[in-house]
Amino acid sequence: MPLLTRIRGPRDLDRLSLEQLDQLAGEIRTFLVEEVSKTGGHLGPNLGVVELTIALHRVFESPKDRILWDTGHQSYVHKLLTGRQDFSKLKMKGGLSGYPSQAESEHDVIENSHASTVLGWADGLAKANEVLRKEDHVVAVIGDGALTGGMAWEALNNIADAKDRPLVIVVNDNERSYAPTIGGLANHLATLRTTDGYERFLARGKDILERTPVVGKPLYETLHGAKKGLKDFIAPQGMFEDLGLKYVGPIDGHDIEALESALVRAKRFGGPVIVHCLTEKGRGYQPALQDEADRFHAVGKIHPDTGLPIASSGADWTSVFGEEMVKLGKEREDVVAITAAMLQPVGLDKFAKAFPDRVYDVGIAEQHAAVSAAGLATGGLHPVFAVYATFLNRAFDQVLMDVALHKCGVTFVLDRAGITGTDGASHNGMWDMSILQVVPGLRLAAPRDADQVRAQLREAVEVTDAPTVVRFSKGAVGPAVPAVGRIGGMDVLREPGTDAPDVLLVSVGALAPMCLEIAGLLDKQGISTTVVDPRWVKPVDEAMAPLAEQHRVVVTVEDNSRVGGVGSAVAQALRDAGVDVPLRDFGIPPRFLDHASRKEVLAEIGLTAPDIARQVTGLVSKLDGRFEQPHATVESARD
Repeated sequence: MPLLTRIRGPRDLDRLSLEQLDQLAGEIRTFLVEEVSKTGGHLGPNLGVVELTIALHRVFESPKDRILWDTGHQSYVHKLLTGRQDFSKLKMKGGLSGYPSQAESEHDVIENSHASTVLGWADGLAKANEVLRKEDHVVAVIGDGALTGGMAWEALNNIADAKDRPLVIVVNDNERSYAPTIGGLANHLATLRTTDGYERFLARGKDILERTPVVGKPLYETLHGAKKGLKDFIAPQGMFEDLGLKYVGPIDGHDIEALESALVRAKRFGGPVIVHCLTEKGRGYQPALQDEADRFHAVGKIHPDTGLPIASSGADWTSVFGEEMVKLGKEREDVVAITAAMLQPVGLDKFAKAFPDRVYDVGIAEQHAAVSAAGLATGGLHPVFAVYATFLNRAFDQVLMDVALHKCGVTFVLDRAGITGTDGASHNGMWDMSILQVVPGLRLAAPRDADQVRAQLREAVEVTDAPTVVRFSKGAVGPAVPAVGRIGGMDVLREPGTDAPDVLLVSVGALAPMCLEIAGLLDKQGISTTVVDPRWVKPVDEAMAPLAEQHRVVVTVEDNSRVGGVGSAVAQALRDAGVDVPLRDFGIPPRFLDHASRKEVLAEIGLTAPDIARQVTGLVSKLDGRFEQPHATVESARD
């Protein structure tokens, strides 16, 4: 009987020998490859933390002790060890989330948050334990990549301020930044650094030497410097110990016995401790280890034996942007690119290969990226900062006060805008067109197809005195949606075929095909419809108000929150112009959305062609009843 099937909770690990734990680690890796290859998901990170997760759950008592995962894309092993072994619907509706989820288990503390936040969470939880006099432990697992985020260092600064507040920080270093120190000396020093006796010895020695006349203080400073230099030579803990944090490591992150020993020492220490673990991303799966780009960080459905994708979905939005950036780079030497640790996912890998001196990866530091972009623009370049739409939320103040206030020509390219679906609540890019509406001077484009991505990217980089934004969806880009005319700066996608049209349908971005479908359904009900794509949704085109005045109803459809989105901006523009036409806005409701496919999420929130056509038909029928049948009942007006 496989060991994995006998694990129903973390305490089941206590009965296993070291040999059995190694066997369990192998079974977990086999399980992950077999199951994730069927559904897609974060494979490489989880293959790298198998032994580390086992050790964490043997040393600490979850959920009493809080084990926190930064971002959480490495939490699959944690799920397996806490009783969740049905991965058949991973990231699908009704199945397991691809991240920790409070709804799934009491062992999950942080939902699928953005990176570099776990140390702030840990600091707060440790402070709460202190105030409430709880002896529970808090353990924060953070990757070396997430340590590039400024929030992580802000938290470390606060954590280090409390020398006797228990908190264990596990640095999961999967980029092999340091070679492991092997042998008894390293283990002995790690033990000394996390014992009260060692601390008392240092304090007592300092006191004696500083009270020794003439030579005491210089001697202490010399010895202290020598000790510090020796320790830095043996292990790279100096950076953390300068903050006042004790350091254990580096530890082989695939040696369960060594991991448990280190974690036990950290647990006993009674103050903040860094446990530095060296792990191998993609460990045990050769296709992942051979993937130089990201060790199979995230995969779609793949052949488990080869790691090759089962099916290709054709050209996607990201690759269209990436190819156009290379063309722009050849034409304009002032165009440079910025990424926040997402070079390949946002499509800048080809640009980096063609122009290695004109691309800047700032790490998980979106705020810094935006300010640095302002500096690049002020210095005479045109930076293009490509980032997931949901991650731009973190840099709002910098977009507002550094880029826009200073009228810097910076282009923000927002990938994964709108409903992304399977990654869940934090990864839907559904807030950008709302939060950016308040930024003075900012111009925002929502391309409907690949041709418009290319065209509007080029239009964006021509702007030198204001921030510009180009946002597009996730996945396959689909066929081109041709325009049949132009009104102002807006593309007309469908003409009404009558001089007295009923509905002006304002289509935003990738929803253009759906909006054309809506118009077709309305036409079958005898409702004539004009469909326009504003292209640039901020500011609202000046031609919008006079065009709306020619229709009985205005309808906006957007892949963004209804609160403060494009529909709200169009409504305000009509009010400002004195155009009193009923407007109905369709978009995403103001709530966090559970993981499911994009299609399923859109259906759940009623953002489909039949749902919208039905409601618009009802609205037009009410107008007809109001003016032609003033005594009609509510029920008959809905028929």
